[in-house]
Amino acid sequence: MVAYLYMRSTVAVSPAGTAAPQSTIELAGVKNDLTAIAQGERRYWASNSKYVSIDDLRSNGDISMPRNSRGPYQYSADYSDTGFRITATYTGPPAVGVPHTFTIDQDMNLQEGP
Repeated sequence: MVAYLYMRSTVAVSPAGTAAPQSTIELAGVKNDLTAIAQGERRYWASNSKYVSIDDLRSNGDISMPRNSRGPYQYSADYSDTGFRITATYTGPPAVGVPHTFTIDQDMNLQEGP
């Protein structure tokens, strides 16, 4: 009975199409990473009036992520003098129900792609 309740509660909190708890945890981590990178960009801009690469944020101490990835998601940044877009792109094996991209911009708009 306990195992059944555990499985039902796990499925209930998982995003649509992802019943595996590890996938749910990974997706939450990706979203948290994107938010942390975006906040680092905003802090950097407040001090320097420009946006920079993820590697520059790391070397300046604005983010503490050891690498530009989490699981099968790779992070990249597009930036200019007036804005940025941080993208997490899924690079793993084909999977149904797994978002292939997440993006966040200078307005902290987090969006999920197909």
